Amino acid sequence: MPNQFDPPSGTRDFLAAEYAKRERAFGVLRSVFASYGFEPLQTPAFERLDVLLGKYGDEADKLVFKILRRGEHEASGEADLALRYDMTVPLARVAAAYGSQLPTPYKRYAMGSVWRADRPGRGRFREFTQCDIDTLGSASPLADAEVLCVHHDALAALGLTDFTILINSRQVLSGLLEVFAVPPELGAGVLTSLDKLDKLSPPAVIEEIAGRGLAEQAAAELVTTMTAEDATDRIRMALKPSETGMAGLEEVDLLVSLAGAQVPPGRVTFEPRMVRGLSYYTGPIWELTAAGVPGSLGGGGRYDQLIAQLGGPDVPATGSSLGIERVLMLLPDQVAGRPGRIDVAVTVLADDLTAQSFALAAQARAAGLRASVYLGSSGKLGRQLKWANDAGARWAVIYGNAEEEAGAVTVRNMTTGEQASVPVGDLGAHFAELAAG
Repeated sequence: MPNQFDPPSGTRDFLAAEYAKRERAFGVLRSVFASYGFEPLQTPAFERLDVLLGKYGDEADKLVFKILRRGEHEASGEADLALRYDMTVPLARVAAAYGSQLPTPYKRYAMGSVWRADRPGRGRFREFTQCDIDTLGSASPLADAEVLCVHHDALAALGLTDFTILINSRQVLSGLLEVFAVPPELGAGVLTSLDKLDKLSPPAVIEEIAGRGLAEQAAAELVTTMTAEDATDRIRMALKPSETGMAGLEEVDLLVSLAGAQVPPGRVTFEPRMVRGLSYYTGPIWELTAAGVPGSLGGGGRYDQLIAQLGGPDVPATGSSLGIERVLMLLPDQVAGRPGRIDVAVTVLADDLTAQSFALAAQARAAGLRASVYLGSSGKLGRQLKWANDAGARWAVIYGNAEEEAGAVTVRNMTTGEQASVPVGDLGAHFAELAAG
């Protein structure tokens, strides 16, 4: 039974050290995204329910967090809003609403929380952060390759090296359904089952596909081909009768060639078993994976028809999302920026000196240092120095009656214990030197 003070299942509290680690990662990502010319976009945390439903597929639609009607409509028990499930559908809505005001192509990144009514597990949360990049208005394969390179460079900039980008195509998958004689009405469900091959055994997937209505022999032939050691060669051979499938292989090979030339050898590879279940993909699809991490580090693909489905212009689009929660699991526990909560701890040694101490802290902040006065009730120096040490301060400013009479302050180095007497008039310059060092 959960503790009454625990956050809701699938959500987390972030204290300072973890928050700093996350902010450092976000800063690195923003820098890489901007270096490719992507600009930021922020959308609301919730959308109209009709905007979200029907854009992800039946399985994913069940995971949308719905918001019940409010006020006088609350008793209806109906929902009209929902927390955003991802960053892609809100982008499509923005493109439909502001298309004429956006540059062409429109290259944007978005970073923020998304929500899914999923069962929590290791690396899986109900509230988590997505970091997306998308390009609208270009049908060029260079746009797909650029998105892949951006996410590769982002992970590399975070210090990750042991990851792989798996590439496939919805046209390849459509061709497979065609050559294995999967009826069109069963296609989406069969792909959903094939997407589980990294979680379920081949016999279990065969059974699930057969349960959807496909003949068991056909299901077995399809799964056997997908899971064979030489699956790539078998699939290339099987797709020869399919014009759609061969077109998909051509776009996969081109994308592997374009992106693969810009990253270390073997980092980008064709993976015919990779499906990606979202129904709005129309061309190349990809996922970023790393050993020891459940699921993927991110993924995306081309989705040329989604914006038109939302009532906007028929704009080609491609994009990718990083699952930053899983990425953070691979990063060292380093803290962004300077250690400690403050740089300068200012003592308060007498009631009649509080205003002066308060002003000294302000001087330190004006010089670019993080500073605070002691907020406790005891004026004992030992306790205040302990507070300074616990706060991670690099320097303590001691100002008592002796310092007031001398017209100076004592600045103590909390690492070495060395102390210096600094005239009050020179303190601003002294703080500036400390900040510069």
